[in-house]
Amino acid sequence: MATNRALGFLESRKNLTGSACGLVGLVLTFAGVAGPYWPVVVAGLYGAGALVAPPERPPLPDFPDASARLDELRGDFDTLCAYLADVDLPPSAAGELTELTGLLAALLEPGWVSEILSRDPEAVHALSRTVRQDVPEAVDAFVRTRWWHRMTPGQDPPERHLERQLTLLRGEADQLAAGLREIEARRQESHTRYLEDRRRTGGTAG
Repeated sequence: MATNRALGFLESRKNLTGSACGLVGLVLTFAGVAGPYWPVVVAGLYGAGALVAPPERPPLPDFPDASARLDELRGDFDTLCAYLADVDLPPSAAGELTELTGLLAALLEPGWVSEILSRDPEAVHALSRTVRQDVPEAVDAFVRTRWWHRMTPGQDPPERHLERQLTLLRGEADQLAAGLREIEARRQESHTRYLEDRRRTGGTAG
């Protein structure tokens, strides 16, 4: 450990800068400028160089980018779909779930849509929350509550809550898709304005 610290100091910016300044002091000594006080001059220049050297900057943590997170999310979405295939749902809730998972699958499909999605970390986070938390929690809560409802009937049917939850999640997914569509619409409009401006200027832009 001590050896590593010593090697780290030898390679540090402070030591390298101080050494360079100390070398200047030696040059001044050989030139006869420093005189008998050359050790003080060399040490002083080394210390000054070490002080003005920029501090060491630790490397930034290597977090996965949005594209890598989307790749992981696709695998989790496949796991979720396999889980949902084993759950017996009432027809109305199953229809809502099919529409929701179909939209999620379209958003996660590799290609230009996911490329747009990967540029929006908030959208990736929202999609991840839907896949990894909201949908499995809604379905699992329905399965558990349905058993209790059969034991103690008379309460609100659990499928009503499930349908409501899936409708809300579908609404969030629709908003996410609309936001991505708006990004592309603005991009198209920007290109139209660029072409119009280029025509007004006589097409001189290279």
